Amino acid sequence: MATPRSTFSNKFGFVAAAAGSAVGLGNIWKFPFEVGKGGGSAFLIIYLIFTFVLCYPILVTEIAIGRRSQKSAAMAFKPLGHPKWTFVGIIGVICGVLILSFYNIVAGWVLGYFVEMLLGNFEIGEHFDTYVTDIAEISGYTLAFLLATAYIVSQGITKGIEKASKILMPSLLVIMLILTAYAMMLDGAGAGVAFYLIPDFSKIDLNVIYRALGQSFFSLSLGLGALITYGSYLSRKEDIVSSGIMITFADAGIAFLAGLMIFPFVFSEGIEPEGGAGLIFMTMPGIFKTMGPTLGVVIGSLFFLLLAFAALTSTISLLELPVSYMVDKHKIKRKWAVWYSAGIIFLLGIPSMVGFGYSDFFTNFITYVGRTEPVNFMDFVTDIASNTLLPFGGFLVSVFAIHIWKRRKLFRELSHGNPGFTRSWLAKYISFTLTYISPPVLGAIFIITILEVFFGVKII
Repeated sequence: MATPRSTFSNKFGFVAAAAGSAVGLGNIWKFPFEVGKGGGSAFLIIYLIFTFVLCYPILVTEIAIGRRSQKSAAMAFKPLGHPKWTFVGIIGVICGVLILSFYNIVAGWVLGYFVEMLLGNFEIGEHFDTYVTDIAEISGYTLAFLLATAYIVSQGITKGIEKASKILMPSLLVIMLILTAYAMMLDGAGAGVAFYLIPDFSKIDLNVIYRALGQSFFSLSLGLGALITYGSYLSRKEDIVSSGIMITFADAGIAFLAGLMIFPFVFSEGIEPEGGAGLIFMTMPGIFKTMGPTLGVVIGSLFFLLLAFAALTSTISLLELPVSYMVDKHKIKRKWAVWYSAGIIFLLGIPSMVGFGYSDFFTNFITYVGRTEPVNFMDFVTDIASNTLLPFGGFLVSVFAIHIWKRRKLFRELSHGNPGFTRSWLAKYISFTLTYISPPVLGAIFIITILEVFFGVKII
């Protein structure tokens, strides 16, 4: 007799876990510098439009596929009667493993910076390039972070993922609110808020639109099957439609708060908001130093603890992807599947770890067609997994839901827990988006990314 599939104990547990999957370093680390590059509020507005108009329908579709199939992403399409589409889930699992292999390295940096802030070493930002080549230290922090992730996932859905999410997500929000409140009191904070909230529509161009779409899609963890997998643990009594709204608001809300927190810090020190990824690791420690030794330690430690919590909620869902597949497909015990997967992911992450100056081969890994400068291994994997396969996965899910699985079956599943769904305006909106907007937009993004990134063909 088959063992009953584990389920989240209640709606809050599922929403906390799914929102945790969506909320990550992309919201707090990547989002602010994307806003900075995109000219501030103009980027924010476009990002929010894409999040709710384009991404929300795909989000609820992925959850519905998971719940209906009661299987992990790579196994979900066969129970729905379409085994030939299994490749979509397999691509998602591969994509998730690749993303986790480098994401865990960045999480290790964050954990290391948390320790450095506790020690009052604010100069760490000035030596970031040297810091990331200290492989003994970085590998220790990376391994520690992966072990924490693996332990939580090994405890199962209710006692592991759900329990951790119920602690991490509220803690993350409390820390953000504390830091945002403090940032608002800094001299020059008003200029940062104005940059962030007062739109300059002259900044909008095709490149800003393209980057905003990519950010919204990456932020919600769409296209890789994480939400299909989490959906497979959701009770048929729960309302996917309202849960999806809560998850989307949580993700967008955390990203919005991140901007309110970061830009007052940045403008208070007269730093350019277009600082990029280095803004977090190179610039922020210097800002904390100006606060004095005691307050700087407190605020700096809280800031990187916040990033660590955000990273952990995402690494949990990324590790669950291959673990759930191994349990479903090969009937391996969960704990063994966790440690097998964690070991493979750690090994896959080594090229990314040494690709910042320690190894010349992986630092100058490949030069794309039409470029003169090589990219490192982490950027190469990011371009393949995050920038290319995620929108491709979203495109395939949209096509599958409407044209293969069929809209009536999707709506039937969405009606469980929400009997009036099929007659609602949300049903019409989801149907229209999945049919006419998602496939052409995501298909175009996929093609544009390949041409621009890998072949140097300038389109936007």
